[in-house]
Amino acid sequence: MQGSANLNIMIKAARAAGRSLVKDFREVENLQVSAKGAGDFVSRADIAAERIVHEILSEARPNYGWVGEESTSHEGKDPTRRWIVDPLDGTTNYLHGLPHWAVSIALEHKGEIVSAVVFDPAKDELFMAEKGMGAFMNESRLRVSNRHRLIECLFATGLPFGGKSELPAVLRDLGRLLPATAGVRRSGAASLDLAYVAGGRYDGYWERGTKPWDIAAGILILREAGGFFDTITPEGDVLASGEIIAANGDVFESFAKLIRQA
Repeated sequence: MQGSANLNIMIKAARAAGRSLVKDFREVENLQVSAKGAGDFVSRADIAAERIVHEILSEARPNYGWVGEESTSHEGKDPTRRWIVDPLDGTTNYLHGLPHWAVSIALEHKGEIVSAVVFDPAKDELFMAEKGMGAFMNESRLRVSNRHRLIECLFATGLPFGGKSELPAVLRDLGRLLPATAGVRRSGAASLDLAYVAGGRYDGYWERGTKPWDIAAGILILREAGGFFDTITPEGDVLASGEIIAANGDVFESFAKLIRQA
């Protein structure tokens, strides 16, 4: 993919943060004897990765705003553009030594995501997209699946943990969806869930309780691969609402109907 200058900067930042995270990931297994020690270590790794991303992006585009999971948001001198960054999506996986996590970077312009990168360092898979230019994983163009029967489709979601209020709704979702589909997976990284729908590995994804940095990059990658997304409550704003439903065009309506049932 021949990307813009902004996309190339984003790729540089994601790869640099990924290298730092991979180096620290090798130490995580040695820290599992102490949950507190491992947790503190991963927190430092997360913050260090965000600092790397911030330094590279702000040096190249000092006037852009910033929204990051681990740092204070701020508006730039250019109020129309901002970076939306999750330096380590899948922190719990990382903490437990599971090699499924990503660096997610999106560029928003006038309220719309226009460039996106989701980098999975453990698998060396770089998902990327720009508005109107298609979506790619490394050198391969991404397209959503063409499955059109729910019973053949595999879906992804995020399951609430730690007593979060979304649990009853998600359990109801699962009760309706599991009998009607080929299954549901919970892999622990929203950015990769959306990228996997874009590449046809999953046929759809939904989740409640997301943050903008969880899904900002993924929604553009999905759209550019031919997918559809919306809020679970129709006509809302995906980034502001904290809820999302996404799928290929053939099953979106039937999938959404199941999830949206009262």
